[in-house]
Amino acid sequence: MSDNNKNKMNRRNFFKLVGGGAVAATGATLIGCNARTQNRGGAALGEVPKDKMTYRTSNTSGDKVSILGYGCMRWPLLPTPAPDGNVIDQEAVNELVDYALAHGVNYFDTSPVYVQGWSENATGKALARHPRDSYYIATKLSNFSPNTWSREESLKMYYNSLEQLQTDYLDYMLLHAIGLGGMESLHTRYLDNGVLDFLLAEREAGRIRNLGFSYHGDVEVFDYLLSKNDEYKWDFVQIQLNYVDWQHAKDINPRNTNADYLLEELEKRNIQAVIMEPLLGGRLAKLPDYLAKRLKQERPDNSVASWAFRYAGTPESILTVLSGMTYMEHLEDNIRTYAPLEPLSKEEDDLLIDTARLMIEYPLIPCTACQYCMPCPYGIDIPSIIQHYNKCVSENNYPQSSQDENYRKSRQAFLVGYDRSVPKLRQANHCIGCDQCSHHCPQAIKIPTELMRIDDYAENLKQGTL
Repeated sequence: MSDNNKNKMNRRNFFKLVGGGAVAATGATLIGCNARTQNRGGAALGEVPKDKMTYRTSNTSGDKVSILGYGCMRWPLLPTPAPDGNVIDQEAVNELVDYALAHGVNYFDTSPVYVQGWSENATGKALARHPRDSYYIATKLSNFSPNTWSREESLKMYYNSLEQLQTDYLDYMLLHAIGLGGMESLHTRYLDNGVLDFLLAEREAGRIRNLGFSYHGDVEVFDYLLSKNDEYKWDFVQIQLNYVDWQHAKDINPRNTNADYLLEELEKRNIQAVIMEPLLGGRLAKLPDYLAKRLKQERPDNSVASWAFRYAGTPESILTVLSGMTYMEHLEDNIRTYAPLEPLSKEEDDLLIDTARLMIEYPLIPCTACQYCMPCPYGIDIPSIIQHYNKCVSENNYPQSSQDENYRKSRQAFLVGYDRSVPKLRQANHCIGCDQCSHHCPQAIKIPTELMRIDDYAENLKQGTL
């Protein structure tokens, strides 16, 4: 594809309302706080239904999948790691999983690299306490590191996932983040070493029930794998979709691909999509006040985040929408949104498209807090630094000059908030520019450059030299 602006998806296709593929049946984000105590605000209040979840039917396996999928990349953390190095609060995870299953959520998405490598272990422990046929497990072959590129090491990762997840089969298996590194990386990680052939054989044997891939980066790889669909017969594909990325992904980052193109190409082949980043790394749950007010005027009783989830879930070709729900309040709010899903009206879609147009005028760093850049070898908390910067820009606490209106208030908000959000030893001034992080970033952020820019800005604020 040479131009993401051609072949725009027909909006009438987007507004096919949830129909035969959806049935009512009975039964996404910050890191580091306990799921039982954190309250961020902004969520709608009211009953959390147990028997109204919207489900979509898999075209290939017939699975009835909850439209709300649990992204296990942001499990709640312990205050300090356990003696074995585990960083996850298992008790909190168990509570969240139990609640999700009781309210109709049945799709759980994890990876060997999530939460410092502990996500599969925690997810497996929580789910193993329930009947195996009451949930679907999705995980990934996350062979990013050179020491995992060989067939032997990649297969070791696959078998370890089965062990960690306490299962002898996987419902959904993904080639992880294809597109990063372009065609060369695809050949190295999956094709030349025979790993994709192995996964296809595992699907044939029934140990993988559905096989797909998640996409970031070079669209040539996406197009190539879809061109081979007659051979590979993809069961699903995971893409980044939200109302900003729909037509502005390339405006945020030239390496990204607009979501309307991705979804249209999948629909042409009758391949269902799993959606990641419906909140664009949390940015669509924390809109600037003047944008949030427009949405609250239309639906006073609904959270700002619910608009993004309704947008992501409206197309019929979406199998499930992932959310990394660290806190119980987020899980409850998302269940309300999808139990049942009320598809967007044309007028509501127009409002969100206009909201997206206004959002891209903000000079935000396109970080989604995926944590692929972590851990930093020098202890820098990269996602928290960028999140604080983006928050201050969105809330107009980013003065450009000492002559700006409300300069003192904005200066204090930036500096005090920085120290509260990020411990001093983990702030941007400790970055040495080693650039180990940038190569892992799905959004192609030049992380050391951004950290040094933020550090320079913070130092100018401290010295009063803006």
